[in-house]
Amino acid sequence: MPTALDGLLVVDFTRVVAGPACTQTLADFGAEVIKIENPDGGDDTRHYEHADLAGESAAFVSLNRNKRGIALDLARPEARAIARELIQKADVVVENFSAGVMKKYGLDYASVAPANPRLVYCSISAYGRQGPFASRPGFDPITQAESGFMSLNGFADGPPVRTGTPIVDFATGMSACNAILLALLARDRLGRGQHVEVALFDIAVALTGFYGMAHLMTGLNYSRQGNSPNGSPSVGVYDGSDAPFYIACANDRLYRRLVVDVLDRPDLASGEFGDRRSRTANREKLRGILAGIFASDIRDNWVTRMKAANIPVGFLRTIEEAFNSPELRERHRLNQIPHPAAGSVPNIESPLRLDLTPLVDPVAAPMLGQHTREVLRKTLGFDEDRIAKMAEAGVFGAAGSKG
Repeated sequence: MPTALDGLLVVDFTRVVAGPACTQTLADFGAEVIKIENPDGGDDTRHYEHADLAGESAAFVSLNRNKRGIALDLARPEARAIARELIQKADVVVENFSAGVMKKYGLDYASVAPANPRLVYCSISAYGRQGPFASRPGFDPITQAESGFMSLNGFADGPPVRTGTPIVDFATGMSACNAILLALLARDRLGRGQHVEVALFDIAVALTGFYGMAHLMTGLNYSRQGNSPNGSPSVGVYDGSDAPFYIACANDRLYRRLVVDVLDRPDLASGEFGDRRSRTANREKLRGILAGIFASDIRDNWVTRMKAANIPVGFLRTIEEAFNSPELRERHRLNQIPHPAAGSVPNIESPLRLDLTPLVDPVAAPMLGQHTREVLRKTLGFDEDRIAKMAEAGVFGAAGSKG
């Protein structure tokens, strides 16, 4: 079956998280993504400490599926010439270098767009490419902290807490992918590409969501409320006699179903607990009552009864428990894919589903410089003699000179 992005050529200058997450989605749906890395170590995530197989980290493997990797030392004019040739053929360029780096190499949008006016060029940065903060370095947790987003995470009596995964990075990658696809649609109508930008700080501000909007409407400074938004006693974590679970009875109908049909306590559905505002005003009292009831039986029994009553409830799982759960198995989210050094690596499939234009069969993230010669031959038409001379000149780094 055809894929959604068949024939789309993407030149990927990104590294770490946000940029690679963006380009991986394009690659998953059929775009030819050529990832350009510095031959001296490559993408920083190759060396992250979470885990590794055959020298490839979990972070790198999880963010660079379905790409072809080449190594270019952009400090050398021959390497920059190769990059420019690729960009001239490309539909999309994505970069997340520090401010001024692409311009220094003559690879910024203003420099390359005249030779390829249909190019969609996406820049990902911490604070945007324009203005007084453009040169500031920034990472996910910094923007979580500065945007107010971090102040919303954690418990009221504790400090702000960053999210466990770099959620601003991932949301920025998703947003950058959306921006690229929008620009490609616009290109069909306008006949030309454009420069699009996505900044981590802007995304972090957007992630404050209705708390940010509520501040603008009321002037109040909203803060941490733990696992229960707005302090709701019928939303959050409770403990069975053996293990925790999460319930989300966010409206009167669901709450009544919980206390009447599951707990057999109709008295909790009237008076001081009769509506959402009353329950919030008396949340500590109600939370204590509910905690006492839930502690009287094991988690599985409570979850089974609540599911039978069609109440939103879930196990509070560890990563290990989640990855062995029936939900994950039935959704067919995991597989193994071949890897040239490790034999195979695990794969978490893209969460997106398109019936008529499905995902490509997954290919493992490239080894550093793995496809350099292939790309130069097949995409740019270089002959072996030209490639060999460039290798000897160090255009592909020390390792590339030996292959």
